Amino acid sequence: MSTALTTVLLVEDDPAEARKIKDALAEAKDPPFSVEQVSCLSNAMERLSAGPVDVILLDLTLPDGRGVEVFDRIYQAAPDAMILILVETDDDEAVQVVVQRGAHDYFPKGTADSRWLSRALHYVIERKTIQRALQNSEARFRTISDASPLGIFVSDTVGECTYTNAAYQKISGLTLDQALGTRWSLAIHPDDRQRVLAEWRDAVRGVAPFQTEARFLRSDGSVVWTRLNAAAISDGLLSSGRVQIVEDITERKSTELELRASERALFEEKERAQVTLNSIGDAVLSTDLAGNVTYLNLVAEAMTGWSRQEALGRPLEEVFTILDGETRAAAENPAQRAIQENQVVGLESNCILVRRDGFESPIEDSSAPIHDRDGHVIGAVIVFHDVSAARAMAFEMEHLAQHDFLTGLPNRILLAERLSRAIGLANRHGKQVALLYMDLDCFKNVNDSLGHAIGDQVLQSAAQRLMANVRDTDTVSRQGGDEFVILLSEIEHPQDAALIADKLLAAFALPQLIAGHELHISLSIGISIYPDDGVDAETLMQNADTAMYHAKSGGRKSYQFFKAAMNRNAVQRQLVESNLRRALKEGEFFLQYQPQIGFASGEMTGAEVLIRWQDPENGLVSPAQFVPIAEECGLIVPMGLWVLREVCGQVKSWLNAGLPAVPVAVNISAIEFGHKDFLEEVTRILRETGLEPKYLEFELTESVLMHNLESSSLLLHDLKAMGVKLAIDDFGTGYSSLSYLKRFPIDTLKIDQSFVRDIAVDADNANIVSAIIGMGRSLKQRVVAEGVETEDQLCFLKKQQCVEGQGFLFGRPVLAEDFARLLVPGNNLMPC
Repeated sequence: MSTALTTVLLVEDDPAEARKIKDALAEAKDPPFSVEQVSCLSNAMERLSAGPVDVILLDLTLPDGRGVEVFDRIYQAAPDAMILILVETDDDEAVQVVVQRGAHDYFPKGTADSRWLSRALHYVIERKTIQRALQNSEARFRTISDASPLGIFVSDTVGECTYTNAAYQKISGLTLDQALGTRWSLAIHPDDRQRVLAEWRDAVRGVAPFQTEARFLRSDGSVVWTRLNAAAISDGLLSSGRVQIVEDITERKSTELELRASERALFEEKERAQVTLNSIGDAVLSTDLAGNVTYLNLVAEAMTGWSRQEALGRPLEEVFTILDGETRAAAENPAQRAIQENQVVGLESNCILVRRDGFESPIEDSSAPIHDRDGHVIGAVIVFHDVSAARAMAFEMEHLAQHDFLTGLPNRILLAERLSRAIGLANRHGKQVALLYMDLDCFKNVNDSLGHAIGDQVLQSAAQRLMANVRDTDTVSRQGGDEFVILLSEIEHPQDAALIADKLLAAFALPQLIAGHELHISLSIGISIYPDDGVDAETLMQNADTAMYHAKSGGRKSYQFFKAAMNRNAVQRQLVESNLRRALKEGEFFLQYQPQIGFASGEMTGAEVLIRWQDPENGLVSPAQFVPIAEECGLIVPMGLWVLREVCGQVKSWLNAGLPAVPVAVNISAIEFGHKDFLEEVTRILRETGLEPKYLEFELTESVLMHNLESSSLLLHDLKAMGVKLAIDDFGTGYSSLSYLKRFPIDTLKIDQSFVRDIAVDADNANIVSAIIGMGRSLKQRVVAEGVETEDQLCFLKKQQCVEGQGFLFGRPVLAEDFARLLVPGNNLMPC
């Protein structure tokens, strides 16, 4: 026990009771009491204001105060003193209230003997000392726990919260008041709660420490990752509850998640890199600083013949064996160069890779150094690929760039190179060079009538014939379309070129059998000679082309050497062609009509339309001058359609005017007749103008019809079925074969004027005309004599029973308005 003096303030107005208490306490020696006594509340308040006391013995019935009010004032003045109540009886309600409000105990009056009272006071004082020590201990615990970064959750034996520290409150978001009396699992995230409780039960049953990680879900929806540790609190042998230690590991979890994400991203990146390296077409191989293999992708495995497992750690030279394609010596190690020079390097262009089994393939590659994060070289990577296909493709592309895709012959680019080289050699050796420029006669008709597929086969067949009839040292080239050029290098005389030209003409005189068609395709050849006709490739080509044009215009199936005068003619032809295009656009053409007369009645039986060109600068141009050029340049097709439309419209207008119109004959060229849209255009024009087909007659020459018998026959029958009349113009100058006359649905034979002109003085012509008239009569065909200009000619024709004629004797070609007057009924156009 302590021997310190205990100060006691006795507040009692009863002198006798006060004396007993003081006497009892005065006898107490261990420890001694110092007793001061006051008899009223005011004196007590005055004393307490003077200094502290240890114990207050308080009577609640005082002269200046009673009951709870007295206690409250004393308690307020001395909150740290131990207050003991002196009561008459222990069932006083006031006593119960003040004990609840902070009084430490109460004593009944009249029981204060020295021994009992001192012991009671000692007991109360010791109990308070213990309570204060406990309170201080708890305060220290709370201070320590609140200073801890770890959350503390204390629960009783039934698991309900009795205490949480500040860290726990921060982690859980629950104040102490919110947590008190609740289960510790309240703060656990619902998604984790079932797992954590199962772990808790297992720990409780095994009386083992509880450790786990779980998420706390705060009331604001935020989530905190925690580590939980729990242990039982024991009071001797019995458990008095549990304490949970809660650590906020959110930051660590975030770091772990980031680390796992980084690891996953690194893995995925590595996997992508691996898949990419195995998917690309290039081979990839890497080495370490010592030059040993560290990696091969699948392509590298296939190209080297080494698997990755076998190659790893082996020297690069053993796995990646490369040779110089020209010297066959070992090529320099590209990886070692990349490491030494610390830069990207490449292989020589002619490098050969030798596979493990000895197979060789040309490759191209590059090598680059590999660096660590500090920039130090730690190895090299080689990327290479097989260029066999690329080189073959390059060769093929080069060949295609210099050769014609259809025939495989050198094209104009390669020909120009060879021609320039041949000129240089001929100049040095004192030789000559010949250039044969040729065109397939009437090839356009084949394309138009039989189609481009047949035309392509004709071109291929022609190329083969040309190649078969020249020297191996000569060059046969296709310039485009149906034009070919042959280069004869280092000839002695121009006659050498003529011999080749004759040989080619003879070869092409034989028919070509193409897809079941027997085609007669001839050549027109122009020849220019170096150095006489030009000293450069361009001039020689141009002059050979000009000579070829003259061969074609001279009747085809022939060759012509270039002459200076040809250039002048070519310029004139080009001028005519240019003017023709303008004339067609500006409407400079006009039509004239020439009547055909029946000899018996003298009346008109038909007419022929003739095209005329009124050139604004050169005046009236003869058809003989511009029609052949129009045929060559293709303008004859739009010109012919214009003529056909004008004629059909004009005849329809005569009929609408009530005139007795007659069939009008229109000359059709071979190009027009062979055009793929000819029948369709005729049909369309007749439909648009509304003219009946019986008023239209087509005049075709024998050569046009005989060009392709099968297609000509089909087209003629189609026209005949429409109702169009058909005539053979200039009959007697061509084949004059009875077999084709029987095959074709011909209505009219027109005797060529060259025979009619001399029938009165030339017996041969007279016999020919007589034979034609008899042939027509036998075949029940109309016969019209052209170019009738004299009475003698007319008399002869009548005697031979020719019934119709056309010529100046009956009327010259006239414009449509003049011709309309000739259509008036009753006109007799026979000469008097």
